[in-house]
Amino acid sequence: MRAVVYDGQGITLGAAPEPVPGDGQALVDVRAVSLNFTDVAHLDPATPPGTVLGLDAAGVVRRAAADGSGPQAGARVVTFGWGRGAWAEVRAADTEHLAVLPDGVGFAEAAALPAAGVTALRALRQLGPVVGRRVLVTGASGGVGRFAVQLAALAGAYVVAAVGSPERGAGLRELGAREVVADLPDVTAPVFGVLENVGGALLGEAFALLEPGGSLQSIGAASGQPSTLDLESARRAGGGKRVEVFMVGTPDTGFGPDLAHLTALLADGRLDPQIGWRGPWERVREAADALLGRRVAGKAVLDVTAGE
Repeated sequence: MRAVVYDGQGITLGAAPEPVPGDGQALVDVRAVSLNFTDVAHLDPATPPGTVLGLDAAGVVRRAAADGSGPQAGARVVTFGWGRGAWAEVRAADTEHLAVLPDGVGFAEAAALPAAGVTALRALRQLGPVVGRRVLVTGASGGVGRFAVQLAALAGAYVVAAVGSPERGAGLRELGAREVVADLPDVTAPVFGVLENVGGALLGEAFALLEPGGSLQSIGAASGQPSTLDLESARRAGGGKRVEVFMVGTPDTGFGPDLAHLTALLADGRLDPQIGWRGPWERVREAADALLGRRVAGKAVLDVTAGE
């Protein structure tokens, strides 16, 4: 089968053997996949050449799981996998990490959801009830950030979206942001919670904006820079602030229920997948370069086309 693999230096569209599913895995014919920043920015040089990459994929169940779990053959599904393997014509998907697609939800839209959408959803939950409270989302123009803005607004929060430049803020008010800022000094009132995607110096600036009792979820470090905190200033300001290193889960934390929730929001028109780049998977390197170059507003999605 064709697949996007690691070739020893980077990613390429090549060939790989079809996966052999375990008892709790469905065999899925993949129709669309999405790229996450971590998929292309943090490739381990020790990864064996020929490894099939990717976390997120949507398609049609070819063969149901042998243990009877999950949907039957012919079901349209969205899938996630901790161990890569998504960017291929066929995927063996753990049934606890997939959800059946509602009518009207396309494969490309669904493929944009798993890693970014579930990350945003679970990080928001860590803040606690946010109705009527100010929530700051940094890196709001990215994949996780655009989902976080929408989900926080749906939860009743007053959303402040922080972006790297005014141009990157385009469309965020339409997604539910009440304020869009390119510099954190432009945030003039404290916030109850922060969904922080950038790291580096920005994390410390965002932490300083927390009100007493507020919390910051450190989701990622897209800046690639180490973060520092001025804890003494925080004590003088009243203390009681929290920083949590957010983890979306562990391999035994099923994505299925959250994916079902997110796809239902898509079907109802209450969530937009924010696909900022889409093309055939033959253009995977172009998509990866655009993502790394911060030229994608939201998600990059590849349509999987059958080949020899």
